[in-house]
This record gives sequence, structure tokens and C-alpha cells, in this order.
Amino acid sequence: MPQAFPVTPPPSHAAWLLGGLLAIPVVVIAIAFGSTWSGPEHAADMPGLGFGLLTVASVATFTFWGLGRRAVELDARQLRVKAAMFNHRVDASELDMARARIVDLDERTELKPILKAFGMALPGFQAGWFLLRDRSRAFCLLTTRRRVLWLPTRTGKSLMLSLERPDALLDALRQVTQPSAGRRA
Repeated sequence: MPQAFPVTPPPSHAAWLLGGLLAIPVVVIAIAFGSTWSGPEHAADMPGLGFGLLTVASVATFTFWGLGRRAVELDARQLRVKAAMFNHRVDASELDMARARIVDLDERTELKPILKAFGMALPGFQAGWFLLRDRSRAFCLLTTRRRVLWLPTRTGKSLMLSLERPDALLDALRQVTQPSAGRRA
């Protein structure tokens, strides 16, 4: 059975900001159709209005669902991360545990995500693949900049995770990756 590591929830302002941003298209659609509709002769415009509002409602639902989809699990020797609509799996043996650290991104600025490659980004929430300031790539599930678990891999990519107890995952990964004392060479 996989061991779960709770993710730090995003700040409440992320959801409010998302709601505000998604309200803008609704207002624009309402103004655009409201200014051109002057009576029954414009009834043909109604399907366009309905389609526009349905599209915005679908995007809003999908995005709010993504904001709530956050999980980090360690199953035997595989680390699984679910971040919004993105999934990432990495075998524990691929991790460079000698360099793995809990970092503060305000101090370790070279590890800050600066460009979204394939992901979702809001103030207070970043999920998916990002280019870091040091020009490396990382799969991120970030809800805070403090106490972020940085897990570099042997391929040059890394994982950046905001966990309630990052030290618990770091310890679990070290136990999984250390050679067994009873093995013979």
C-alpha cells in the first residue's frame, strides 16, 4: 500500500484569484452580446452566447478541479506525484539523494521556476513542468516557497514539492534507496 505525504494546501487567495480571472470572460461575453441584442431579431445570437458561457464554465470547473488535485505517494520504490491535471512517476533509484534538500526558494533563487513548459501556474500554485532559473527542468507541485523538497535526478531534471512534512518524505526516500545492511556484494 502506498505511503501518502500530505501536500501543503495552496493559499486561499489562489482560488479567489482564479475565480476573479474566470469571471472576466463571462463579463466580456455578457457585454458583447448585451450590446448587440436589441430584441427578437437577434435570437440567432443566443447559441453563441450559450456556447461562450458553457466554454467558460467548463474551463472553470476543470481548473478548480486541478487546483484541488494534489497528491504525493511512495509505493515500494516508486514516487508518484499528482499535480492538477499532470502526473509524474520516478523510480527512487533515479533520485540523487546525496544532493536532495529541503530549500527555501527565496534563498535558493537558482531553483525558482521561471518559465512554464507544460503546466498550470497561479500565484501560490504551480503544477507541471517548469524551467528553473538555473536552466534545468523540474516537475513542480508548489504551493509555498518555504520548505520545498528539492529532489534532483541523475538525468539533470528534478522534482520540487511543497509538503506539510517534507522531512518525512526525504527520510522515507533515503530508507528506500540505501543499500540493505544484510546484502552481500
